[in-house]
Amino acid sequence: MRVRLIFSLKNKGSYLPFHHQYILAQFLKGVIVKGGREDFFNYNYFNFSGLKGQTKVSRSGLHYYSSLVTLVLSSQSEEFMDYLLEQVFATPKVELGNLILVPEYTEIEVEPTLEVSNKFVCISPLVLITPAFNEEAGKRFINPDSDEFSDLLYESTLTRMERSGWYTPEQMETFYKFQVVPDMVYVNKLKESQKKFARIYAVYDMDVKYEVRGYTLPVTLYAAPEVQDFVFKCGLGAFTHKGFGMLDLANHGTGVRTNTYKFKREGFVPYKPTERVRQNVAPESESESEATDENQPSEES
Repeated sequence: MRVRLIFSLKNKGSYLPFHHQYILAQFLKGVIVKGGREDFFNYNYFNFSGLKGQTKVSRSGLHYYSSLVTLVLSSQSEEFMDYLLEQVFATPKVELGNLILVPEYTEIEVEPTLEVSNKFVCISPLVLITPAFNEEAGKRFINPDSDEFSDLLYESTLTRMERSGWYTPEQMETFYKFQVVPDMVYVNKLKESQKKFARIYAVYDMDVKYEVRGYTLPVTLYAAPEVQDFVFKCGLGAFTHKGFGMLDLANHGTGVRTNTYKFKREGFVPYKPTERVRQNVAPESESESEATDENQPSEES
């Protein structure tokens, strides 16, 4: 399930660093521990996006100017998701960087039908390697068009699926068909305009700081529907529970994408536009007025 968590922003113009996944990860870990359920303290099968809203860039980072900002959360477990959201809404004020936020309401995304091939966009950076302490391997650039890029994602995905215990050995044996194909047209356009699609990000795990390379680009994933569903809900690549590797479908249909979910601040009513009927108010043209006058009886008659 994927849920949109909507906050109101109380200090417009405040900012987060460009690379703020670690700030979001620390906040979510904090509320998970605060709730006291030890079985969820080390639960890793969830994923989240960056903080979405109307932003402007400065040297300090991303300044947020919208009244509402959104964080997308995703997990296979409804029980874990409800526990996490319950703890968030028990926190009346949230401070992320310089932002002061209040949780307002939630929306659940309508689950799409996933095929054996789907084009995705990254709504948080995609990390390929989990580095060891004090090594540079995590920052190494890997060409998205190379077999190594796809191989690393294959290994991390199937390892996580196997450890989850959700799939039988027989099912796991059928998941060997797997390929990630990047949109190289997009990548080459960025290169031509001297823009980056791969950057170095900070990750904190067990109070240890790691630096990893993350990629933000469209990819097409060829894999079994069960694999597609797993990465859509639990993320693709490494450090997914730290907010990396969240995907969204590149081409959505025109139907309703979300429904109201059960968590909201007491007394808050999400805005819904009312149905309106437009009425013409401009004066009629002169020709229409003359035609109307001709049909009216004269004062002499």
